Amino acid sequence: MTVEIKVPALPESVADAVIAGWHKKAGDAVTQDEMLVDLETDKVILEVPAISSGVIKEIRFNVGDAVTADQVLAVIDDTATVTEQPAQSGPETKQKISQPSTPAQMGQFEADESVNVPISPSARKLMAENNINISDINGSGKEGRILKEDVLEYLDNKPQAHHNQHAEAAAHEHKAEKTPLFESASIEGRIEKRVTMTRLRARIAERLLDAQHNAAILTTFNEVNMKPVMDLRARYKEKFEKEYEVKLGFMSFFIKASVEALKKFPAVNASIDDNDIVYHGYYDIGIAVSGPNGLVVPILRNAEDMTLAQVEQAIISYAAKANNNTLSIEDITGGTFTISNGGVFGSMLSTPILNPPQSAILGMHTIKERPMVVNGEIVVLPMMYLALSYDHRIIDGREAVQFLVTIKDMLEEPSRMLLGV
Repeated sequence: MTVEIKVPALPESVADAVIAGWHKKAGDAVTQDEMLVDLETDKVILEVPAISSGVIKEIRFNVGDAVTADQVLAVIDDTATVTEQPAQSGPETKQKISQPSTPAQMGQFEADESVNVPISPSARKLMAENNINISDINGSGKEGRILKEDVLEYLDNKPQAHHNQHAEAAAHEHKAEKTPLFESASIEGRIEKRVTMTRLRARIAERLLDAQHNAAILTTFNEVNMKPVMDLRARYKEKFEKEYEVKLGFMSFFIKASVEALKKFPAVNASIDDNDIVYHGYYDIGIAVSGPNGLVVPILRNAEDMTLAQVEQAIISYAAKANNNTLSIEDITGGTFTISNGGVFGSMLSTPILNPPQSAILGMHTIKERPMVVNGEIVVLPMMYLALSYDHRIIDGREAVQFLVTIKDMLEEPSRMLLGV
């Protein structure tokens, strides 16, 4: 009996997808839930797993081909036998796929059906290749989900023999998943490489140009003394982490300060729709995250109702999803205001570009100790430059400056966020 592997349903805003990489080829054995192919849309990477164990009888599309919803990607024969086993599976004997003879073929973590721990497809594949038991891995994802990074960290801490096995598996996976489509040329030792732009990168370029062409972007700057926030973190970080099992970072303070400032200046939380200005009565804050395939902006919905701990937990969850290419369309759709933290990469100052159709974006930067004059005396303080880019069509300069000053004031006196003043 044959089983068809089809393109999953795509959101209304996504017309098609591109084959980003196959993890198997025709004739290979495959187990149920093992990842077969990555589909790249202009927003996220979709992982398509096998819905049945068997042998891949046919692959109908090549890397780089465009596909639409419900098209058949591959055909699996779930009654076929394997005539040649992978190297890690032991002796090359003919056997049924549904009855693997070694734990390495299926992965020991599947043997214990009583352990109900969610596992990402990429982590599942790596665990099977390295014969890792599920009980040996501590998942860092939401609800204990085991991510690829958790498996890699486990392997890095194993003895050298396991490390070598991990290196070979990782090299094989990198070759299977990350090989770019490119044409190279060499003239007298001067090498050039032409790489096809990914759908996500092309979409990012399109949106950035759209923002530049269709909005009157202006940027205002200010600086903030981060010592009060840093002192508050130092005082409560251990109790906070013990209570909520998450570290207290800077981003949660900026999000809470931004929400309070947005309440005072509704135009900064608004957007333009044709000739109308839409004022949003909720605060969905986008957090710009750099993933392996480009910049993505997952959304913290109703941030006004979230505690600092909930914000930090959500940020960690989204960061893990971005690194593991498991963000969904819902995770990155919408948003009324965006915060970008170039400081984590060492940026001293920048002018962030709007995330359409939003009317403003806040840029955070690296913290540097600088001499500042306080009450007539020079003191050394940890300072951060802030940048607010905004659409001058609906936000006046006065509003933009006062909005940024409000954020500055709240960060320099964190108690104001509790009091709402």
